[in-house]
Amino acid sequence: MEIYQTINVLIVDDEPNQLELLRYNLKQANFNVTSSDNGEKAVEIAEDILPDIIILDWMMPFLSGVEVCRKLRSQASTRQIPIIMLSARGEEGDRTLGLDIGADDYITKPFSPKELISRIKAILRRTRPSTVSEVLEHGNLKLYPGKRLVERDGIKINLGPKEFNILSTLMERPGQVFSRTQLLDNAWGHGVFVEDRTVDVHIGRLRKALSRHSNDKSWGNVIRTVRSSGYALALNENNVVS
Repeated sequence: MEIYQTINVLIVDDEPNQLELLRYNLKQANFNVTSSDNGEKAVEIAEDILPDIIILDWMMPFLSGVEVCRKLRSQASTRQIPIIMLSARGEEGDRTLGLDIGADDYITKPFSPKELISRIKAILRRTRPSTVSEVLEHGNLKLYPGKRLVERDGIKINLGPKEFNILSTLMERPGQVFSRTQLLDNAWGHGVFVEDRTVDVHIGRLRKALSRHSNDKSWGNVIRTVRSSGYALALNENNVVS
């Protein structure tokens, strides 16, 4: 099985049979599934649970999949959630519209559940590599999501669960600056109340762990502090901060 971390999927479809079929197949593939048959309710659910990916049907009463997608893309909290649009409309114009409003992929009905699962994994490989990859690499640093293992220059680095989750987030997108709130959500989970400055404590522990087995002080500086913004994985040729 390729999935190493629990992936939360929100399915939005007003057809009961289709919804049940998707729920069954995604659960069989070890996804954690939440569903909704109503577009307005789906927006509320997405804001509440912040799923890893959304499977969204185009044709729904009251609030169409197109409008749901627009609403999700207009809000900061849900803007980055990947969306796969499902539709019986296979015309090029419809496909283009779906992608233009912010969908990450577009699948025309009928389709096989295996195809959908493959598309989900493909998107997650781009957006959340640690969820589907056997190893994340950055310079001499390797992180194995399934084994919860980190190595640097072949040396095993012992990390606590929060430090591991923070490093995993940073390694998914080297160079990208993550705010303390984003790191908190990824390391502690959404909706958990923790002081933002707690991240600073765990970043300090993470840096110390990464430099523990070397006399080279730069070993701990692979994590860059961006003033007033957050933290990022350094991107210079030595993967350290100069």
